[in-house]
Amino acid sequence: MPSMATGPASNPLDSTTAAATTKDTGASTVRMLLPYLWPPGDRVAQVRVVAAVLCLILAKVATVCIPILYSRAVDHLAPKAAHRIGTDATAAAVITVPVALIIGYCLLRIASGGFAEMRDAVFSAVQQRAVRRIALQTFEHLHRLSLRFHLDRHTGGLSRAIDRGTNGIEQVLRFAVFNIIPTLFELTMVTVILWRLFDWRYAATTLGAVGAYIAFTLTFTNYRVRFRRLMNDSDADAQTKAVDSLLNYETVKYFGNERHEAARFDTALAKYERAAVRSQVSLNLLNIGQSVIIALGLAAIMLLSAKGVASGHMTVGRFVLANTYLMQLYTPLTFLGFVYREVKQGLVDTEQMFRLMQVGAEVSDRPGAQDLVPDEGAAGLEFTDVRFGYGPQREILKGVSFVIPPGGNLAVVGPTGAGKSTLTRLLFRFYDVGGGSIRIGGEDIRGITQDSLRAVIGVVPQDTVLFNDTIRYNIAYGRPSASPAEVENAARLAQLHDFIQTLPQGYETKVGERGLKLSGGEKQRVAIARTLLKNPRILVLDEATSALDTNTEQEIQAALRAVARNRTTLTIAHRLSTVVDADEILVLNDGQVVERGSHWNLLARGGIYAGMWAAQAEQDEGARAEQAVATKPRGVPAA
Repeated sequence: MPSMATGPASNPLDSTTAAATTKDTGASTVRMLLPYLWPPGDRVAQVRVVAAVLCLILAKVATVCIPILYSRAVDHLAPKAAHRIGTDATAAAVITVPVALIIGYCLLRIASGGFAEMRDAVFSAVQQRAVRRIALQTFEHLHRLSLRFHLDRHTGGLSRAIDRGTNGIEQVLRFAVFNIIPTLFELTMVTVILWRLFDWRYAATTLGAVGAYIAFTLTFTNYRVRFRRLMNDSDADAQTKAVDSLLNYETVKYFGNERHEAARFDTALAKYERAAVRSQVSLNLLNIGQSVIIALGLAAIMLLSAKGVASGHMTVGRFVLANTYLMQLYTPLTFLGFVYREVKQGLVDTEQMFRLMQVGAEVSDRPGAQDLVPDEGAAGLEFTDVRFGYGPQREILKGVSFVIPPGGNLAVVGPTGAGKSTLTRLLFRFYDVGGGSIRIGGEDIRGITQDSLRAVIGVVPQDTVLFNDTIRYNIAYGRPSASPAEVENAARLAQLHDFIQTLPQGYETKVGERGLKLSGGEKQRVAIARTLLKNPRILVLDEATSALDTNTEQEIQAALRAVARNRTTLTIAHRLSTVVDADEILVLNDGQVVERGSHWNLLARGGIYAGMWAAQAEQDEGARAEQAVATKPRGVPAA
């Protein structure tokens, strides 16, 4: 991940990057998969792999032996039928020998299919565990990546890449390990047997036909990969547009842009349609070419063996044996074409997911980072000459300094874009400061682990996004181990319990996608409740009551003051009435602290804060006047 100084990170789902890394995709993917095929320290998985390999060998040996018994049965039957020998003893021999061969033939076919199925059954646990581990590691890695990465990502395309990647890994493990390698093993055995039973011409013809088949399949399939990549890119683009549009359903409706959204989605689908058609046509051409090669190979072997029968050097059974071997070999080769296509497509599908795994975390724990010492009391917070920018041309904070003593309450106010919310992001180490330092309890936060840092901080954000689950789950998210009684107590402190009791399903009510079934004020009270449940040493209120009405705001402010009494509190506010009781108020403007002091001191100074206070007081007075007019009974004259 590029550092702040290098600008925004590149999108790991970018198709240009994908094209650049195509050449080494297969090798790098296989290298990353190998540890999952032989998990270090997992004896059970290793035993399963060995057992699967043994089943594979036994299945192929049985498969190769089947044509031999079949040809011998033909040889025993053909001459006897021609001579019409009628003695009872001979007739018994004619019946007995083929029955034994046919029974052996039957047993070999059962063994061939049975061992193949046992192979898949034994390896299934290793395969699914590998897919599970890789998917989990990818999920955990995405949570370790910086906020910058997630602000740049496309949710639909990212989700699609992970979904296709896990499916692709499953295909690679299933087909490459126990289909491609076994087919090559069978090809080797068949070639040796043909050479030993017949002569070099049969082996050379077989190898030539198979070599031509494989070369044609690999070359044409590599050509077809570009169409699969175009399909993936178009599919990701379509899914991204669909997810973005549906997540912003209300905005689409507000502006009546349903046709516009449909047109954007259809444009992406049209690209996918063109790529899919080209992929299908190229697949048909591939199948035609493979059929031609198979037919020519069979014709060549049949001509050789037919001449041998005509000259008396071969029996009819040997004629059948030669052709059966080639036909039997072409069956997995036909499947090999499909397998190779699936493996190549699987590698293309996993390409994006493995590139996600290779994206470095912009913010990470230093080697030897220590946990923040746990303490029940409040912790002091100190910003010293903090500088930060989202890029070299966009500096947000320009030397911000302040100190909040343990249990103190400091408020930061200022116009939009002044850098207020950036303070919270830096405190949580979503980004690292570009200059200066941030300390908690005297410890530089860059020298402590991120988990222990975030464990002592609770935040009520300005924009509350809830999980599509129950109200209870969303409150308990602050501390998943909390008891139902603790959850309900937090809801009471946030003035939410009475409202929940009016709902038919109470705390088990679903809040909908991003909490859309709740009002803005209700969502914000859920956010306050789960932060209270976390019971943090440092409390950050980022416009915590901006979506509440005046009465509810006053009730929650009283609760927040009670909760914050023994905690270090950083309040970021736009509504100045919420910070009147703060120990100190900082006025931030253009990334710099331009004023600081208590509410009354700042009013007496007559500066920026006093002007903001007067403007908001005028707005509040106008709003109250409008409300009075709206609620005045008809016929009553205005004052």
